[in-house]
Amino acid sequence: MGSPRPDRYDRIFKAYDVRGRVDTGDLDEETAYRIGVGFARLTGAKALALGRDARPSSEGLADAFCEGVLSQGCHVFHLGPVPTEVVYFFSGAEQIPGAVVTASHNPAAYNGFKFCNSGAAPIGTGTGLEQIREIARTWDELSPESSVLTRGFAILHDSLPRYLAHVLGLVDPDGIGRLQVALDGGNGMAGIVLKPLFEHLAASPVGLYLEPDGTFPNHPADPLNPDNLADLVDLVRRQGADLGAAFDGDGDRVVFVDEQGIPLSGSTATAIISGWFLARNPGASIVHNLICSRSVGETIRSRGGVPIRTRVGHSFIKEVMAGTGAVFGGEHSGHYYFADNFGADSATLALLVLLTVLTESGVPLSDLRHPYEPYAMSGEINTEVEDIGTAIEQVATAFAGFPQDRLDGLTVDLGDRWFNVRPSNTEPLLRLNAEAPDQEALEALVGSVREIIEPASR
Repeated sequence: MGSPRPDRYDRIFKAYDVRGRVDTGDLDEETAYRIGVGFARLTGAKALALGRDARPSSEGLADAFCEGVLSQGCHVFHLGPVPTEVVYFFSGAEQIPGAVVTASHNPAAYNGFKFCNSGAAPIGTGTGLEQIREIARTWDELSPESSVLTRGFAILHDSLPRYLAHVLGLVDPDGIGRLQVALDGGNGMAGIVLKPLFEHLAASPVGLYLEPDGTFPNHPADPLNPDNLADLVDLVRRQGADLGAAFDGDGDRVVFVDEQGIPLSGSTATAIISGWFLARNPGASIVHNLICSRSVGETIRSRGGVPIRTRVGHSFIKEVMAGTGAVFGGEHSGHYYFADNFGADSATLALLVLLTVLTESGVPLSDLRHPYEPYAMSGEINTEVEDIGTAIEQVATAFAGFPQDRLDGLTVDLGDRWFNVRPSNTEPLLRLNAEAPDQEALEALVGSVREIIEPASR
């Protein structure tokens, strides 16, 4: 397969997954083959699951990755083009590792890999991703230890019917009323699940861009960017829909929009869904990351639950859920995790739960959301900073008189307001999130922190 190029591996292996450009050659089929070898060797599994998204490069990368896995004597259940959540489910149900060829919400020129271990357990930094990188970087097919007596074989497998039965067994479809639901698949993978899902529901879907097309011809498949919600907002208002839902490229992230066309933050959706779980699991633990609104923890406590605050990132959320027995977890970014789904995230399950909540409440989502949004939040503000560590320490010094913690970057508690600054795991950016009692106080807080951060960026 040629000689390795060590520099590319440091570029494409991120904190949680593999992500790189295919148009520049950072991620190519040779590298995918080597990553397949590394994944098979790390897990030592007899079989694993493989899925892919619809990007033009995904099929070739999946085939090369598969060849690398097979070369190590490991069999592959090839699930074909599916959302990431389907691979996580199959990994959990079959107790085998899984991999997905996807670059999630990134543009079409990017691709990558997401991994999980047996039982959908997370693989990221500290849980095996570094080992995959080093094996891929240094592997030599001609070395004696690389020889395998028996080559694995690939099995084409349609996992979708089983996945649909799984999610419809966790949320009673009869508990969802005749709501109108606007859906924007972003030409990602979500449409593969959504179309057959609504055949089992009384709710009526009206959809945009549900056909997978990895060139993303209509808009980027990144629902966190409000610009990408414009078509969905217009559809909700024109159709008089009760709810809108926009999905990312690999279909494991969802952003909701109320009947007025106003998006819900991930914090609001997490708080609402937490209440539903606690009504069914009194006293349960629920996980949220540290840049969710304070209202999430307050909601959980007010409903008799136990909030557990974690670092940002799916691998951390999943680890904490597994270790604490939490029934549900949510992130500001639109990822939602379910204990009954092997601790893995599922945008489909989040949609089903929210539809159930709407049906049970009998009130519009714009009214339902109101009690969960008592504060003003900044959202994520990114600044390019040369020396991120120094910038964070300058902020810590400036706010030395207030309680601070270092769970993930720096969080400062100013009583009725707070903020967090933390480094991006993928770019030379410092990310600021802040919350305050009202917009005026929020703007003042953000301004005071940015005065410290922005000189460090010059």
